[in-house]
Amino acid sequence: MQTTALLPDEETMYRAFVSRDATFEGIFVTGVRTTGVFCRPACPARKPLRPNVEFFSRAGDALAAGYRPCRRCRPLDTEDAAPEWLRPLLEAVDKDPAKRWTTEETRAFGVDPARARRWFQSRHGMTFLAFLRARRLGHAFSRIRGGAAVTDSAMEADFDSVSGFCEAMRRATGHSPREARGRHALRVAQVPSPLGPVMVAGDEDAVYLVEFWDRRMLEQQFATLEKRLDAVFFPGEPDPVRRIRDELTAYFAGDLRQFTTPLRYPGSAHQEQVWKALTEVPYGKTRTYGELAQQIGRPSAVRAVARAVGENRLAIVLPCHRIVGADGRLTGYGGGLWRKRFLLAHEGGQEPGRI
Repeated sequence: MQTTALLPDEETMYRAFVSRDATFEGIFVTGVRTTGVFCRPACPARKPLRPNVEFFSRAGDALAAGYRPCRRCRPLDTEDAAPEWLRPLLEAVDKDPAKRWTTEETRAFGVDPARARRWFQSRHGMTFLAFLRARRLGHAFSRIRGGAAVTDSAMEADFDSVSGFCEAMRRATGHSPREARGRHALRVAQVPSPLGPVMVAGDEDAVYLVEFWDRRMLEQQFATLEKRLDAVFFPGEPDPVRRIRDELTAYFAGDLRQFTTPLRYPGSAHQEQVWKALTEVPYGKTRTYGELAQQIGRPSAVRAVARAVGENRLAIVLPCHRIVGADGRLTGYGGGLWRKRFLLAHEGGQEPGRI
């Protein structure tokens, strides 16, 4: 698993990109807003103006932000090109980035899904399924950015499991949230972080969701909020969302240890009890699931506590990454153990290590 480091400052990266400096290969990729592609630092294509570019530490982050790989510099290739056995499948994915691929279809190209997963994990720090998901998300975001109807774009990308989310976003292209007929309107924004994009949802009073864009449960988390709150979702950044964006930036810069943005985490009585207990685990410290169960007065409910920790919708902010196994090992983090290791190392003042 590759680790994700903080990027150099943007002026340094832009100068490297304009000068085609190959020494920055592997450190960042560049998204070009005018063309919708992302490139290696040394891409030979004509260089855009500074306002038209943004930078990402990983190809997966650029995909999630709606960019497609440049055909000239092929940023998804690492030191060498994709192997022969994988190329036909990747070409098919490029032709139809919105397609949801089945295991059988993958095998029809002569590709063992486990082999594809291992190759993508070693080269790009993401599984093949995560890559496909990123392509679908990116395709949908790219179409929306170009003016396409949000619902149509999301449905084409096969993200119909949160139909309320898609429908609300469609309404947001031309109507006020008040037209949601009294339902609870939550605004959704994508926030950058050194660990990849983070989806944040909130209203004028509080933040309800902070979740990594590639977590498998993301759609379910939106669906749960929709059901519990009778919520609809619109793109936007009310004050609490902007505050959590700023606080996350300060947290990753090492300047913040305690989040102060108002939070809401509606759930069962047991879930809310566990989630509240998470807020009491100090920065830079860890607790075991058993200790957390003791803390809430239910020492025999370790499994139920662990399940509630895993259902947390406020990643980083409700610090479930500080909960470890009884032997101190890192277990059970929805955002991936590599992120959990990064966060604990960050809070301990250490360089993030490799898994």
